[in-house]
Order: sequence, then C-alpha cells, then structure tokens
Amino acid sequence: MRFVNPLPFVKDIEKSKSFYTGLLGLSIIQDHEDFVMFDNGFAIHDGKSLFKSVFAREDTASAPYGRGNLVLYFEDFELDEAFERISPHVQLIHQVRLEPWGQRLFRFFDPDQHIVEIGEPIAQ
Repeated sequence: MRFVNPLPFVKDIEKSKSFYTGLLGLSIIQDHEDFVMFDNGFAIHDGKSLFKSVFAREDTASAPYGRGNLVLYFEDFELDEAFERISPHVQLIHQVRLEPWGQRLFRFFDPDQHIVEIGEPIAQ
C-alpha cells in the first residue's frame, strides 16, 4: 500500500484554486470542478461534495473545515522570498522562525482555516 495525498475539504473551490495557484504558485494538472490536483501531488476537494460522498448525507455544519488539527506542509528553497510574497495576503500564525530541529519556516491559514506551513528543505 502507498499513501497518495490528503484531500482537504474546501468551502469555495474557486477561491481555493486561486489561493493555491496565484499565491503559492502551484500548477493545476487535473480540474474536475469539485476536485483539483496540483503538479506537486497536493489536491483539494469541494467540501460539500466530498462530505456527501464520504458520509452519504448533506454537510450542514457552519464551522470552517480547517480546525487547527492538520498542517499542509510545503517546502521552498527561497523561504524569505516566499514569505515576502505570501505574508501580506494571509492570516499569519507566525513569521519565519528557526524551529528546534534546525529548520526555518512560517505558518499561516488558508481560506478554509487549514494550517499551511512552508519550510526550507532540510538537508538529508
């Protein structure tokens, strides 16, 4: 068995597509209206559609899909440039900082309040 990718629920798929393509610079390789796959393997799914598919009932919750219990992790070799480009347009959790394991990163919320983390790649 192999893990393929997470499918975070999104409230407004057009807004999320714009966020991930325009702000984070991802490229779409598949767009099926309620499901979008990006070139790096990351994907998003329309929340109401996926909720109905998984639970066989309508989603009536009003809370955002992101609940502070999942981090969407990305890496960027040009972390400071990514921070300067992204930070004015998002709700920051914190600025670039050095973590105890030796990696520099910053975190913010996407339009559905999912935590997004962007870090410098760690040398293997």
